[in-house]
Amino acid sequence: MFEINRYSADEKCAWNGFIDLSKNGTFLFNRNYMDYHADRFHDFSLMFYCKGKLFAVLPANIRNGVLYSHQGLTYGGLVTNRSARAANICSLFKELNGYLKENGVRKVVYKALPWIYSKYMAEEDLYALTNVCHANIVSRDISSTIVLDNRLGFSELRRRGRNRARACGVVIESSDDVAAFWNILDNNLESKYGVAPVHSCAELELLMGRFPSNIKLYMAYLDGEALGGVIVYLCNNVVHTQYISASPEGKRMGALDLLFDTLIDSCSGSFKYFDFGRSTEHGGRYLNESLIFQKEGFGGRGVCYDTYEWTL
Repeated sequence: MFEINRYSADEKCAWNGFIDLSKNGTFLFNRNYMDYHADRFHDFSLMFYCKGKLFAVLPANIRNGVLYSHQGLTYGGLVTNRSARAANICSLFKELNGYLKENGVRKVVYKALPWIYSKYMAEEDLYALTNVCHANIVSRDISSTIVLDNRLGFSELRRRGRNRARACGVVIESSDDVAAFWNILDNNLESKYGVAPVHSCAELELLMGRFPSNIKLYMAYLDGEALGGVIVYLCNNVVHTQYISASPEGKRMGALDLLFDTLIDSCSGSFKYFDFGRSTEHGGRYLNESLIFQKEGFGGRGVCYDTYEWTL
């Protein structure tokens, strides 16, 4: 039923056009985003054709005989057209498994797309993973998400921080000063965890230049001094916080409390969900309780990011 082809650069326009019209693709699957770190991954993305028309794509890379969807992305999974139905997707996974076996793949690690990111309901793949691939969930991370038209509201602690920032004269602005934000972020990660941000400053500037409508930076300032900020990814119906950080002075003043109060209000008419991202590490086995406490204080509640695995 399906013709399965490896992605090549010649198919870039067809791939990107399909993502735009799919029922569950986001700009992270656009090749201009995926390929910024192409040197770090051996791409094994797949394109599925039915009766000569592109039916689905799978952003993926391969390492040591294991297919991953995709190690360089926050989430992955099969991206389908709007006509995809459960029976189609079950057939697709049967044929995918045969194709992968023929190409020497011994195992698949599949990061499913959290349901809030789909433009239409699109969990046929999860059904096929269980009933066709007999896959197991090998990790479950938890994010904190606000339903923007049915918000829980801020906790008392977050409200006090917001009010303190207002009283101090903190202002919130859209910004393109990536370097100022990245320095705050890098200092925080280095002092707390001894690590650097996943993206370098140059990579963030590159991606923001490629996707100015999807990647935004908002900053908190006092008398022109940067106190903190957030980089958000605008993905279909979701505002996703990719990076959040504040300076010691910004934390003392409650700068992020005011920033999120302002940002959440401004997004409420245009988006359905505000996703603060995961608060877990090591495949979900470690819950960062202080981090999720902060996100839950803004009204966020749990959405899971699941990873599946099956052997061929």
